Amino acid sequence: MITAALLLTWMCCACSGEETYAKQKQKEKETIDAFLEREFVVRSSDGTELIRMSKVQVISEAQFVAQDSTTDVSQNQYVRMSASGVYMQILNKGVGDYLKNGESERLACRFLEYNISADSVQTSNWGNPYVTNPEMIDVSNDSGTFTATFATDVYWGSTFNNVYGSTSVPSGWILAMRYVRLGNAQRLGGKPAHVRLIVPHSAGQANAMQNVYACFYDLTFEEEYK
Repeated sequence: MITAALLLTWMCCACSGEETYAKQKQKEKETIDAFLEREFVVRSSDGTELIRMSKVQVISEAQFVAQDSTTDVSQNQYVRMSASGVYMQILNKGVGDYLKNGESERLACRFLEYNISADSVQTSNWGNPYVTNPEMIDVSNDSGTFTATFATDVYWGSTFNNVYGSTSVPSGWILAMRYVRLGNAQRLGGKPAHVRLIVPHSAGQANAMQNVYACFYDLTFEEEYK
């Protein structure tokens, strides 16, 4: 009888927890939906405008493929990836080659992370005098499955690892690597791959996954300069 009572109590708590998580996910969805509809401006601490964008035009994966895996930046298009819920805009495809099957590369990455729920920049390695170096990311393509980790063997370490205590690259970032060329812009001429993402917690970093919130990212990727 005592065992049954304890089991009932545990089941009620579990259901309550599931409901709480469901509510958190619904709140996150509503936050993302509102973000897609509004004008968005990111400024530096001195007031300099860093990013400005208008209402997002969401396109399907089918339209994205029909457009040669590009998004029309003039229309502020983002493709919604149905499997992950990530929204992606490609501002620049980059230079050089895509990462081929069996290849691995070390990438230099500049990023800005904006917590949509908190409506503020959360972390970044843009123009910060204390974070003047890019993230280094080791990425591999194994039969179409991309894996990536933040490198910690560089002397300045990893901003993400320092902030979140994890070398895991958010799966939303990894998804974007499939669609851009990853050559070094300085060596080859041109500009590095440049993408913007709206990433739900399930495809985000450790803190976002634990606390159920979405982030906006502005990212550049290119092969480490050698």
